[in-house]
Amino acid sequence: RDLLSRIIYGARVTLMVGAIALVTGTVVGTGLGFLAGYYGGIVDEIITRIVDAWMGLPFILVALVISVAMGAGLVTIVVLLGLMSWSPFVRQVRGLVLSLRTRDYVLLAKVAGASTPRIFLIHLLPGVSNVVIVIASLRVSSLILAEALLSFLGAGIPPPTPSWGNMIAEGRDYLRLAWWIAVFPGVFILLASAATAFFGDWIRDFTDPRLRQLN
Repeated sequence: RDLLSRIIYGARVTLMVGAIALVTGTVVGTGLGFLAGYYGGIVDEIITRIVDAWMGLPFILVALVISVAMGAGLVTIVVLLGLMSWSPFVRQVRGLVLSLRTRDYVLLAKVAGASTPRIFLIHLLPGVSNVVIVIASLRVSSLILAEALLSFLGAGIPPPTPSWGNMIAEGRDYLRLAWWIAVFPGVFILLASAATAFFGDWIRDFTDPRLRQLN
């Protein structure tokens, strides 16, 4: 019973951390994608190079260094997962905005004197919202696994606050005597990751009109 209550509480911690990091990464990544795609030129070049450089870094090593510098805790894990989640949005949103900014309705809005924020929110955002939702739904499983891994390595949520990752770390010394302490949190990580991945696939299929026409 105590193990079940810790798993349920750990689910709340894991999902809360993942949700905060996902919202942060979505807002930052989408915003940078808008700037790169809409303005182009040197702005696009700088943002693209930053994304390329960031995606080339080993995330686990960077996370461990940041954890040592900041100290393990809730704020640290949210920052780390936020840093992990923003880059995929930039490339996808940038590519869409590069295409949408030359459409007639966007050009007419510029001629009519619409401000840049209005063009972003009214004319460009509806064209990229489906892709942003799909990417966000597919990133949830990656964030759950990343949080579990970082907590397992001691760079995430520290004990005694339960999370699925540190519960596995606590139970690894008792695998022969009480294997369920480590196995059950791992099973819940697997189920949650699979469920969110399937949901992301469904969202992608549902929002793609070409796939709906095949059904």
